[in-house]
Order: sequence, then C-alpha cells, then structure tokens
Amino acid sequence: MHKFSANLGFLWADLPLVDAVYKAAEAGFDAVECHWPFEVPAIQLRAALTATGLPLLGINARCGDRQAGAFGLAAIPARAAEARDNIDEAIAYAVASGARAVHVLAGRSDHSPAADHCYRDNLVYAARAAAAHDIMILIEPINQIDVPDYHLSHVEAAVEIIEALGHANLKLMFDCYHVQIMQGDICRCLASYADHIGHVQIAAVPDRGEPDAGELFYPAVLAALRHSGYQGFIGAEYRPRGDIQLGLSWLSDFQNLAD
Repeated sequence: MHKFSANLGFLWADLPLVDAVYKAAEAGFDAVECHWPFEVPAIQLRAALTATGLPLLGINARCGDRQAGAFGLAAIPARAAEARDNIDEAIAYAVASGARAVHVLAGRSDHSPAADHCYRDNLVYAARAAAAHDIMILIEPINQIDVPDYHLSHVEAAVEIIEALGHANLKLMFDCYHVQIMQGDICRCLASYADHIGHVQIAAVPDRGEPDAGELFYPAVLAALRHSGYQGFIGAEYRPRGDIQLGLSWLSDFQNLAD
C-alpha cells in the first residue's frame, strides 16, 4: 500500500499551518510536508503532529525574497553566507519540529563554475550539519519553465552531485512534475536512480493539479516506483483545481493500487 504525504505549501494553504495538519489527517493522508513553516513555533507544529500521529517529512530552507524573483540561495556566491544561515535555521527547526529532511534550494544562477562550486560547498556544509541530527538533505531538479535559470534542472545532474560529494544523507527529491517537463522518461529514471532518491512528489502535468489527470499516468509511475524498491512516502505537491475535498477522490484509489 502506498503512503502519501500532503504538501501543506499547496494543500489547505489558506489555513494556519497547525489547522492544515489536522485537515490532512482527516483527509486520510499518512504524513505531511511543508515549504517554509518558520513563522509557526516548532513546538506548536510538533504538538499537532503528535496529536494526529502524522510524521513531518520535510521542510525547505528559506529561499530569499520571492517577490524579487529569488528561488533559493545556495548556488549564488554573493549570498553564500545568508544561504548557510538559512540552512542552520532550517536544520534547527527540523530538530525542534521532528522534520526528517531539509530541502536546500539552489536558486537562479548564471550556471558558472563559481555558482556550481558555491552550490556544492553549501551542500557539503548542510549535509555535515544535518548528519549530526540524522536529518536528510534533499536537492530537487526544478523545471526551467516554472523557474527560469534555476541552477539544477535535470536528474542526472543531481545524481552526479550526490555521487561526487559522497554524503550518505544527501539525497534526490524526485518531483515527477518537474522531471516530466524537463526530460520525461519517468519510469526509467526511477529505476536507474532509485538508490539516490530520498523523497518523491507527484502532480499532474502540465497544470500541476490533482494527479489523476494530465499527461502522466500515475498508476504506471507508482508501479515503477514500487518495483524500484522505494518504500518511502509520496508527496502530493499539487495545486488544487477547485475545492480541495472534492479533488481528493484520487487519494484512496492511489493508496490501494496493486502491483
């Protein structure tokens, strides 16, 4: 049986985060994850997680000023110190809230050797700091249509970084939405890089809505994921097309998919 996580950055995003945790539990999700929870005291979030029994799979490190176009700082040499401060903050919050992973966003870069060197250095810093708390560091290829000039956009590039840096807690966030837009071949990628995957996310392509529509046939993708040996949660990181509750009919269907 598949286990699904509600991404509270998109689902019930109009509610206070603690209330959204309870909504996810009522809807039948097996876990939650979120984007930037830092305005909510970690102790309050942890209390809601304890009350519902839902694990918190991951959070993002702060990404800079999104209104100014920022989407991460780790690959921007001029912002390296700020990136590390954000990594420290996210790891501390993960420890306090019980989150299992921190996603370090690369950001929009000039794709220069300096940017790549900065990114790798910051990932080493993050992996070492997180390892002391048994926390995973995730990196995610993000498509160039939604986030032009994002530093990391292909699965193979992420895998090369993970292998080159050699930290056991540095893993790939495999977001099927982004991978399908950039390169497709989802099932082969899952099989080829299963050992590097720390978390998987799903959404319809191209509208990023509920995963039971669009060009990706997720029953086949989920079967490939199972066959690859992945036993983790699958993050529902989609933007509801309408009423969240009405759009959740996919959840029980996907939870009970057979091989």
